[in-house]
Amino acid sequence: MKRMAGKVVLITGAAGGQGAAEAQLFAAEGASVVLTDLAGAKLAELSASIEQSGGQVAWCEHDVRGEAGWEAAVSLARKRFGGLHALINNAGTISRQGIANTQLGDWHRTMDVNLTGAMLGMKHAAPAMRDSGGGSIVNVSSTAGLGAHYDAAYTASKWALRGLTKSASIEFVEWNIRVNSIHPGQILDTAFYREGQAGHAEAGRRAVPMQRQGTPLECAQLVLFLASDEATYITGAEIAIDGGYSAGGALWLRNKLRDALAAGHVA
Repeated sequence: MKRMAGKVVLITGAAGGQGAAEAQLFAAEGASVVLTDLAGAKLAELSASIEQSGGQVAWCEHDVRGEAGWEAAVSLARKRFGGLHALINNAGTISRQGIANTQLGDWHRTMDVNLTGAMLGMKHAAPAMRDSGGGSIVNVSSTAGLGAHYDAAYTASKWALRGLTKSASIEFVEWNIRVNSIHPGQILDTAFYREGQAGHAEAGRRAVPMQRQGTPLECAQLVLFLASDEATYITGAEIAIDGGYSAGGALWLRNKLRDALAAGHVA
């Protein structure tokens, strides 16, 4: 039996990176997937690939910042597949601006996508999930929601999403809906990874105790577990997927520096 057989899953930001990996994995595990993104051409291509592999898929262009778009996406899940059992709030954006140089328009856009979009998703998806017997919501936050990052709006939005997840886990528990957040570190093959400034990726790799970046598939596997019936007693959790960075990256780097200093390799 496939792990998501008979389940309907709505995934935002599904056109690439983690979202696309989640779409492919959930479909391979038997879920009917509803994919949304602003990049319609990429969604169409991904959906065709999933169908060719025998998966059940529907898609729509969707701006997560508006209620009408969410109403349409949830309606698509119900009309096409008869219900909804999981929501993956994966859509996100980043501004890469510190407090001193934050532009108000960029601040609002980041908050609207990363936080308000997830709130609206839960607002509109939860009743459909309740009517389908319950299920799981996974909010994709970041290590920026666990510590400090040099990006004011992104960091604030991801911390807020972490808190919103906690509130939702209590609000929806009587509807048999579990709500958890995951907190990825630097993940390969994503827009955030590719768009970083020179040296960003390599510096990030060196700061991770595992000495490598994560992959979209590794994130998708964590999301799949939380959405599946294997995680039925997990709600309100926050799970870092970052190679040990948030647990002790600074300590690990300090010890490496200590050893280098002791050996006379650093002036």
